[in-house]
Amino acid sequence: MRGDVFVDTNVWLYALVLEPGEEAKHDCAKQLIAGLGRCTVSTQVIAEVSVNLLKKAGMREPDLIEIVEDFYASHRVQDTGLGCHRRASDLRSRFALSFWDSLVLAAAREAGCSVFYSEDMQHGLQIDDRLRIVNPFAPAEPTG
Repeated sequence: MRGDVFVDTNVWLYALVLEPGEEAKHDCAKQLIAGLGRCTVSTQVIAEVSVNLLKKAGMREPDLIEIVEDFYASHRVQDTGLGCHRRASDLRSRFALSFWDSLVLAAAREAGCSVFYSEDMQHGLQIDDRLRIVNPFAPAEPTG
């Protein structure tokens, strides 16, 4: 169980939709999510995944609702209430983040996550020494 790990919208979309030329990212995202088991997402992530599956992937409504139900049944879902919006405002001020990026990072912080998987944000960025952004598609860093 990895409820302390947050998975961003882009990683979910790579796992759920196989686009031509994106086979490696699709496989990587599927393996990552399967290996994590129970992770954390926010209501924002569920909404963003949903709109993309409907509009860009052409998913049918019955199939989409199954995916949404699975998010709630299998993962920890963090709401974005007033406290989250306040924390997002602070993050925007300190890190020059977009509105949506700051809100999803604030949700991860409120949930107590220590790792935030996303392709869309600065790999390795530490938020308040408690939350680290990790791009799961970045080349492995050399050791030693």
